[in-house]
Amino acid sequence: MRAVWWIAGKDLRQRLRDRSAILLAVVLPLALAGIFKLVVGSAATPRAFDYAVADLDHGPAATAFTAEVLGGPAADGVLTVRRVDSRAEAERLAADGSIDAAFVLPADFSAAVRTLAPAAIEVIGNADAPIGASLARALAESYTAELQSVRAAVAAVAAQRPLTPEEAGQAAARARDTAAPVALTDGSAAAKVLDSTTYSAVAMSVFFLFFTVQFGVTSILDERAGGTLRRLLAAPIPRGAILAGKLTVSALLGLASMAVLVVATSVLLGARWGPPLVVAALLTAGVLAATCITAVVASLAPTADAAGNAQSVVAVVLGLLGGAFFPISEIGGPIATVSLVTPHAWLLRGFGDLAGGGVADIGPAVAALAGFALVAGAVAAIRLGKVIRL
Repeated sequence: MRAVWWIAGKDLRQRLRDRSAILLAVVLPLALAGIFKLVVGSAATPRAFDYAVADLDHGPAATAFTAEVLGGPAADGVLTVRRVDSRAEAERLAADGSIDAAFVLPADFSAAVRTLAPAAIEVIGNADAPIGASLARALAESYTAELQSVRAAVAAVAAQRPLTPEEAGQAAARARDTAAPVALTDGSAAAKVLDSTTYSAVAMSVFFLFFTVQFGVTSILDERAGGTLRRLLAAPIPRGAILAGKLTVSALLGLASMAVLVVATSVLLGARWGPPLVVAALLTAGVLAATCITAVVASLAPTADAAGNAQSVVAVVLGLLGGAFFPISEIGGPIATVSLVTPHAWLLRGFGDLAGGGVADIGPAVAALAGFALVAGAVAAIRLGKVIRL
């Protein structure tokens, strides 16, 4: 072990003097994560929808729509509501693009609801804001559907005996206040999706990890080309210690890079990685997988330059396929399945499972990354062992 740490320490001192290693390990991923936050983050958080309401009725049914149906989303910042005095003003605002849509509640709306007469809420949409207009239509339809269910309950009671206006109002109130027999709870996989900031931080860190860990394994080829590998082989140290020392450099550089990026993106960008110990377990498995995969690529190259070029190509291809630049899960289909052959996809899935679940949910991701490390590590040990024997 002393020889392993001696070799690793020598290479680490060389890499720390190399500004390019620090650039690839910390500066570039942090800068790109910040850029992605500015670009993707603003797109992922759309502006509030702007609506207008022309309440020509001022009755209880119209007031309930404005206060309850529109009031909740308005309080949450999803939409803003402005009041107008006439249908003509609402139509003008929608036509000139000042609002996304307008609701018009006719003068006899509450009376029609009480007497079971036809009642309608008019939605005037902005032609250039189809999403806002569609949401306005959905809000109006949900309220009219609720009113229709209340009216159906009152009609069912009235079919058995005539009701006085007071009794009809009491029946309507009981129908409105009765809890729904079925409740929906959102337990979908959407809860396991990283927010845009954290996704950018994780994705860029993982992408550049494959560039960072290449410095250790390619140094074997540098040593061979410079003639220093023969001196190491002539020294009284096990040959396996040479390979272990080089791989240790890659792993330490990768772990140090990820540790710095976790802290930096959390403090500077507001990324939420998760509990430190669990994050450390995921990242350690990912660093080992990246180190072993780049070692396999280096073992296939004749020179350090060729190895660096090949490793860069592999890093970009795996990054694209694994979702480092865009969420593969949004595409779905076969490509989402194929992406699971990359460590990037498993790391992103692991952090997504951690965000929406618990510690136990990251088990499959850690196991998959460990599998990458074991298989690639075995191949790299065999092939780089031949290089060291030269």
